[in-house]
Amino acid sequence: MPATRFICPSGHEVNINQCLKKCIHTQRCMFLPTLRAVANSLNRKLQNATVTELLAGTMETFLKKTANYAVDPINQMYALHGSAVHTLNENYTEGNMLSEERLHDEITSGKFDLFGQILDKEDNTLGDYKITSSYKLMKALGYYKIDVPTGEVYKTGIKKGQPKTKKEWRTDGVKHVLDWAIQLNYYRILLEERGFKVNRMEIQALCRDFNLRVASERNIVSPVYIIHINKISDIWIKRYMKAKAKRLNEALTKGKTSHICNSKERWHDRKCKDYCSVASFCPYGKQFKKLEKIA
Repeated sequence: MPATRFICPSGHEVNINQCLKKCIHTQRCMFLPTLRAVANSLNRKLQNATVTELLAGTMETFLKKTANYAVDPINQMYALHGSAVHTLNENYTEGNMLSEERLHDEITSGKFDLFGQILDKEDNTLGDYKITSSYKLMKALGYYKIDVPTGEVYKTGIKKGQPKTKKEWRTDGVKHVLDWAIQLNYYRILLEERGFKVNRMEIQALCRDFNLRVASERNIVSPVYIIHINKISDIWIKRYMKAKAKRLNEALTKGKTSHICNSKERWHDRKCKDYCSVASFCPYGKQFKKLEKIA
C-alpha cells in the first residue's frame, strides 16, 4: 500500500485524505496543490515492482508495499522536483526522440526518460535525469583529494622537520554510479528487446545544493553534469534483477521477509537514520528510531 499519513511540522500524523480535505492547524505547511501533488506521487498502483523499486533493499520495498506508514511531505519535495524536470523536458521532445515510455518484461518494468538524438548528431542515446546532492555527485564523478608535497617543511612544533602538504583534487577516481548504471542498462535491455539499438547511455545530473558552499568544497563547480554510463553484461543484469524480483515476490507472498537491506542499500546506515520512511517498521531500522527517542 502507499503511504497513508502525512507527518505535520508539529510532529502530528494525519490521514492524507483528511489533510487534503481540511488542515488540522490554522495554516497549511505548504500550498494545497503541492500537497495534492505529493499525495499523488505516493499513490503508485503498478502491480509489479519497477526497476527503481528492485534497486532498493528488499526490506524497504516490501515495507513500502505492505506497511501503513507515514511520510513528511516536505521530504518528498525533491521527488516532485525530479518529476517537474521530467515534465518540463517532455514538453520539448520532438523529432527523433522518445520520452517517458514504460516498458515491461517478465521480471519488471521501467520508464526511461529520453531516447534518441538528445545530445549531438549521434542518434540512439539513452538519457536519464537525476536531481542529486553535491556529495553523491562528487562520488559519481570520481572526485577525491590527495596530499601533495609543497616543498617546504615544518620549522616548529611536533611536526618540525616533516614535509608540508596541501590538498589537491583528482578526477580519476572510482565513479560510484552502480545503481544508476544498473537502471539505465535495464532500460537499454528493454529497448533493445523491442528492436531499438542503444549506442550510448548518459545521465544528466542536476546538483540541488549547487549554490551552497559545501558544493564548491566538493569540487562541484557546475549545476549540471553529463555522466557517461558504460554497458554492463545483459546476462549479469538479468540475473541480478531476477534475483531481486524473486526475493521481493516471495516476501509479498509470505507476508514477511528476513532480507535486511545490505550496507550499500542502507547508505551505510545513513538512510535508516534520516531518509527511510519505513525504518520504524524494519527490524534493523527500529534501533535508530529508539535512539532518537532516547536523545
